[in-house]
Amino acid sequence: MDYAIVIFLVGLSGLFSGLTIGLTGLDKFELERKMKLGFKEAKQVYSVRRRGNLLLCTLLLGNVAVNSTLSIFLGSITSGIIAGLTATALIVIFGEIIPASVCSRYALMIGAKTAWLVKLFMFILFPICWPLAKALDKFLGEELPVIWSRRELKEIVQQHEDSDKSKIDADEEKIILGALSFSDKTVSAIFTPRTVVFALEIKTVLNKKIIDDIKHNGFTRIPVYREQIDNIIGILYVKDLIGVKLGVKAETAYRKNNLLIVSENKRLDDLFDEFKRRRAHIAFVYNKHGGFEGVVTLEDVIEEIIGSEIVDETDTVVDMREKSREKAKARMEVV
Repeated sequence: MDYAIVIFLVGLSGLFSGLTIGLTGLDKFELERKMKLGFKEAKQVYSVRRRGNLLLCTLLLGNVAVNSTLSIFLGSITSGIIAGLTATALIVIFGEIIPASVCSRYALMIGAKTAWLVKLFMFILFPICWPLAKALDKFLGEELPVIWSRRELKEIVQQHEDSDKSKIDADEEKIILGALSFSDKTVSAIFTPRTVVFALEIKTVLNKKIIDDIKHNGFTRIPVYREQIDNIIGILYVKDLIGVKLGVKAETAYRKNNLLIVSENKRLDDLFDEFKRRRAHIAFVYNKHGGFEGVVTLEDVIEEIIGSEIVDETDTVVDMREKSREKAKARMEVV
């Protein structure tokens, strides 16, 4: 009979200790998210975890009471030193280490199965624990949600993709990481330099050669400038050339409204919002001295988000920035 009581008390001690580590280690706000996603176990655990300080006081008080009872009971059936050593060994190994290890790993599952028992303990110890919990609530305030930084979120995504148990694949990882990173970058990182920008002077005659050049370059929006390329005044939409007779000038077909000018230091998330707000697909990049630096498109921003180039059947060059570097290198070799 004595051994049965000892086993029962050790088991109860382990239960209190394990639940203290497991349940209090679960984030209340994470449980709320899981509940919204339909996790039944999260709903069961949340019923006791939502009152964090009351739960903590209940489990700690129960643990201390059981451990004290175990020490006293062992002292009544054996000598003091042996009782102390036995109680210490039982509590440390079976009442602390093993339960804490198991419950910390399977906290949600164990918490869901024992929620009814925890509610029973909370009801029994409520008169003692409630005042303590209210005092803690008053002095410590509400629990704060865990807010991850962008760098931490990216690390979490990478860990998930590397895990065999995660359903996140490499493409999804690339898109998520791109979405988390693009707001830290500026236009200077993605725009097409002016040295490889295909543009037309407003007085350019749209003859067969020019039309062939337009077809060859494959762009759907062509910057139009007056006299020098630093003076961009509009956009020639290739679709507007349908039905236009050869021999007319670019000034008869270009559009000068909704011209979007941005600086090379503009952040990509702000640029993305600007594209959506203005319903524009292309912006012209100027430096602080008013010089034309190049163009940036909605497609450039999307490519930065998804982490890969978007290439269609009309693209003759995949990476315009690489083309500009090759052009600059060739020029330097000639010099």
